[in-house]
Amino acid sequence: MASARDMRLRIRSIKNIAQVTRALEAVSASKVNKAVAQVEGTRPYADKAWQVLQHVAMQPGRETLHPLLTDRTEVKKTLVLLLSSDRGLAGAYNTNVIRFNMQNFGDKHDITEYITVGKKGRDLIMRRGGNVTAEFSDLPAAPSFMDVSAIGHLAVEKFLEGEVDEVYLVYTDYVNIAKQVPVMKKLLPLEVDDGDDLVQEYGATQKTAAAYIYEPSAEEILDEIIPNFTALQVYQAILESLASEHAARMVAMRNATDNAHELVGALQLEYNKVRQQTITGDILDIAGGAEALAQSEA
Repeated sequence: MASARDMRLRIRSIKNIAQVTRALEAVSASKVNKAVAQVEGTRPYADKAWQVLQHVAMQPGRETLHPLLTDRTEVKKTLVLLLSSDRGLAGAYNTNVIRFNMQNFGDKHDITEYITVGKKGRDLIMRRGGNVTAEFSDLPAAPSFMDVSAIGHLAVEKFLEGEVDEVYLVYTDYVNIAKQVPVMKKLLPLEVDDGDDLVQEYGATQKTAAAYIYEPSAEEILDEIIPNFTALQVYQAILESLASEHAARMVAMRNATDNAHELVGALQLEYNKVRQQTITGDILDIAGGAEALAQSEA
């Protein structure tokens, strides 16, 4: 059994750790409020932009409208934009998104390359032997669209130049403080979802849509809309990931603080037992010495 002194030192150390985790929880709580406000402020626009992209993808003769709408006959290379965090202490946040990515692309290891956002995702993918062609880290705490637009435009350029045949976005979608869900979205080439939302929004039937009349020309408009709206989806995913990261870190630090307090309580009880045994032993020694002295004097 550890000595009373060792136990006091351990209790003091755990209390110091609890102070650190409590401070990290407070910082994350402040950051998650700002991140959630930014997510909720941009989510309606991003959703509407995605609906527009979906509607464009439903246009008659989509393959001739724009290269980003054209399906490749053979998929030789897949690009994955993987979003994670730069720092740890966020519970299972990074592990969950990496595991989700490997479940979807682990069997396509040879034909998959990555653009990673966040050091943790980059390190884990490289540790597993993945091909990371570009990485972005140390983003601002509250990034603007201009801060991250280069990521989306890089993916568009790789697709247009024929370096990749598909582009997927893997990130963590923010639901609430206690729930963050890894998701995958196919960015390029654009493909049509079930169309239910578009039926309600545009009066279109599933897999079909009323044809747009483009002015001045379809090429000029789509050259502007599709790359920028695609980059907007990457931006929104980064905001969702940041909110998820801060929420996961806040919950993890709260759990760590609670566990530290429980451990301190258990150690304090054990320390009291050791201290009581020591005091009892000292009293018995004194009583035994006094008894021996009384017998010798008699």
